[in-house]
Amino acid sequence: MPPHVTHYHPPLLPRLSPHPRPKHLKQGKVGMKFIKKKIILVLLFILCTASIFRLLNISIFAQFSLSLPSAALIHHSYDSQPPLTRNSISTKGTGPTLKETRFISDLFSRLAPCNVLVFGSANQYSSIASMNSGGATVFLEDYLGSSMSTSRTRPNNTRVHKIMYSTRASEAYQLLRDARGNPECLPESQTSRCSLAMTNLPGEVYDTTWDVVVVDGPDGGTAYSPGRMASIYTAGVLARRGNSSSSSSSSHVVVHDVDRMIEKWFSWEFLCEENLVSSKGRFWHFRIGKRINATTFCTQ
Repeated sequence: MPPHVTHYHPPLLPRLSPHPRPKHLKQGKVGMKFIKKKIILVLLFILCTASIFRLLNISIFAQFSLSLPSAALIHHSYDSQPPLTRNSISTKGTGPTLKETRFISDLFSRLAPCNVLVFGSANQYSSIASMNSGGATVFLEDYLGSSMSTSRTRPNNTRVHKIMYSTRASEAYQLLRDARGNPECLPESQTSRCSLAMTNLPGEVYDTTWDVVVVDGPDGGTAYSPGRMASIYTAGVLARRGNSSSSSSSSHVVVHDVDRMIEKWFSWEFLCEENLVSSKGRFWHFRIGKRINATTFCTQ
């Protein structure tokens, strides 16, 4: 028989438990988690609050813009403004660019000869008079208080009148409000009781049926300058005047500097988006049907 072999069994060692973490480390980890949660909650609260304020601002601005374009127009106190003088009128306005000049030339090449009224400088738009041989061209320039004659005649049946404006660009908001609520400002009325009415114009301006009206004056570069509120309004009134002797059923109104708020808003109000037919640069071109006894400016 083989000898009996005794197997060796090593003694069992006691199972060692993992070394416990210090108590202060556990508390530090819990504290960091709590701080992270608080930071996340604070950030979420800030983002939610900012979103709510933004929505409220958009809603308020939209409602305000639909009522009147007052936010876009600088409104100053009339009593705090100095009187209109030559020094208070900005002369730094830029005339038409080359692209815009071509746009005007193309328009007149299709319409001439015709009756043309220009609110603006005769020097800037001298090409219109040259192209309009056989028609009548009248310029209404800003009168700055100089000794220059207030009326003069040029060749090619062209006349230049100097006129003064009683309005300021800073009054645009109030003038627009008054015109909207005053029946005397409607196209068929248009009396001296309308704050936008120009009662000092030469008689031929209201006695003539105009085929084209160009609005590039007066200057509107500062709050104290006259602004183009009255000239745009008057262009809208003249364009709608019917005349059975006129060969054209519509008038063309071209407004410059429509990148400025006054020109933009008063064009929408009195020339109307429905009549806008083209644009180029800072020019908008409207074609307005002539209507006898028109009671509204826009039909839409």
